[in-house]
Amino acid sequence: MARVLILGGYGNFGKRIAENLSKAHPGIEFIIAGRNLGQASRLCAELQPLAAPGSVLLGARLDIDAATFAGDLAALTPDLVIHTSGPFQGQDYRVPRACIQVGAHCIDLADDRRYVCDIHSLDQEAAARGVLLVSGASSVPGLSSTVIEHFRGEFTSLESIDFAIAPGNQAEVGEATLKGILSYTGHPFEVLQDGCWRERRGWMDPRRVDFGAPVGRRWLANIDIPDLELFPQRYPGVRSVRFQAGLELPVLHFGMLAMAALVKHRWVANWAPWSRRILRARQPLMAFGSDVGGMRIKLSGRGPAPEQRELCWTLYAERGVGPYIPTLSAIILASKLLRGEISARGALPCLGLFSLAEFDAEAGKLGIYHRVVR
Repeated sequence: MARVLILGGYGNFGKRIAENLSKAHPGIEFIIAGRNLGQASRLCAELQPLAAPGSVLLGARLDIDAATFAGDLAALTPDLVIHTSGPFQGQDYRVPRACIQVGAHCIDLADDRRYVCDIHSLDQEAAARGVLLVSGASSVPGLSSTVIEHFRGEFTSLESIDFAIAPGNQAEVGEATLKGILSYTGHPFEVLQDGCWRERRGWMDPRRVDFGAPVGRRWLANIDIPDLELFPQRYPGVRSVRFQAGLELPVLHFGMLAMAALVKHRWVANWAPWSRRILRARQPLMAFGSDVGGMRIKLSGRGPAPEQRELCWTLYAERGVGPYIPTLSAIILASKLLRGEISARGALPCLGLFSLAEFDAEAGKLGIYHRVVR
């Protein structure tokens, strides 16, 4: 029986991955792992009645920061590890290295620029051990790269990639996700603009973008993600890559902008240690706004004519299902590995590793859909 271990398995993303995979794959042992055995065991009890025939869910206590982590992981003998224990900002490679040692594949949902972009440093070790390490199997760069790969054939020259994510205010937000965003709020990072690398700051440069119904117009601001570095390498003709995200309620969005300004002017060093208190302070506002979110990718360049061409792909998630989107890349790749459909070995970012049709098949089950405007 194959054994899949989900690190952070009862967290915001981990529980959704556990739910999906345990329903879809018979005869698999799923280990829901984290620091709190009680929470892991309760989720197992909740999901077990819904599991596919022959699949078993077990809870385990596993702390990635413990000195005994590598040995504790080895004792559980996983075949595949899905790493959702963020934030990944500042995290080292102890998890993928431990996976190499035990001979397990590893898929993570990392969104940290250095963590994802430098994963290739483990490529030779992973390939020699016969395992696959995939980093960034989430909305970015997993899904974003899949969308670009699908439509890049419509351009003889792709010049600009401008994309954004706008969750609904009522969507569930995990502390690790918020802590990751706060870690670079107000801090500088490099982006490619008009062929030159320029400094931008996290959660600054606000603008308002129309996602179309049912999302509507949303405020956005700068976010630092791996794609800002990976896409200029992958698409050499691209002269500009921009990514932004936003909060639906203007009071929260511009509150973050003010927090970014405090960091910029060195009145606050880093907001990340405040993540739990900020999350609690946000709770009274959860009743406002909507449960509708979206993701938008606008591609610009030259067509065959060669006329100037633009294409805008927009994803819509209603009824509070937006938090499932970051999990779908990992779910698709895990399913393909369990079915023996991926032969690649080594360590690499999640770039174009699944098709848009494969994404739509999973997203459609949740009522998530997209539109394309040319």
